[in-house]
Amino acid sequence: MAREKIISSLLIMVILPIFSVTEAALLESPMTAIRSTIDEVLETLRDKTLAQPKNKGKRREKITILIKSCFDFEEMSKRILGRYWKERTEDEHKEFISLFSELLEASYIRKIESYKNEKVTYDKESIKAYKYGVVSTSIITAKTTIPIDYKVILKDNKWWVYDVVIEGVSFITTYRNQYNEIITSESYAQLIKKMKEKLKEVMKD
Repeated sequence: MAREKIISSLLIMVILPIFSVTEAALLESPMTAIRSTIDEVLETLRDKTLAQPKNKGKRREKITILIKSCFDFEEMSKRILGRYWKERTEDEHKEFISLFSELLEASYIRKIESYKNEKVTYDKESIKAYKYGVVSTSIITAKTTIPIDYKVILKDNKWWVYDVVIEGVSFITTYRNQYNEIITSESYAQLIKKMKEKLKEVMKD
């Protein structure tokens, strides 16, 4: 009986790594995930039909869907609010995530709409502790090269973006500093009010 238990334990020790390796092999790399989304966004921007003024709404809707399929807004929200996240209720979490995601989507879309066929290169990727990764890309214009790093986290066998670093400047750090200053000097309620006002302003275009 004891011998059977030992054999069973050894079999589990041998089989589990095999399953882990197989699962890892089937999982797409962070770079493949990021490249797929960026390429789809660029394809949408190059679409002459969607570029027509009457189709602006359709194009923005398509890009929004692509962004939502790639960005982990809950993870970003937790990192931005930091210690203040734990102080908020579940309903407040949902409200913040909703506001922040809409703000980021609107700002991101309006920035990339100025895309003029600049070249995007996918330079390298790195993975840490099987769960976190960084995909380094560059946008090459006629005058300069802009490095952009996408920080990703693995959840449910899918890589999600939780931060974007442009020329060394982190989205998360920038928003955290801005929002924390408002919370500290004014209040969390004032932060939400300003976020709503900013969203209205951005959505006018």
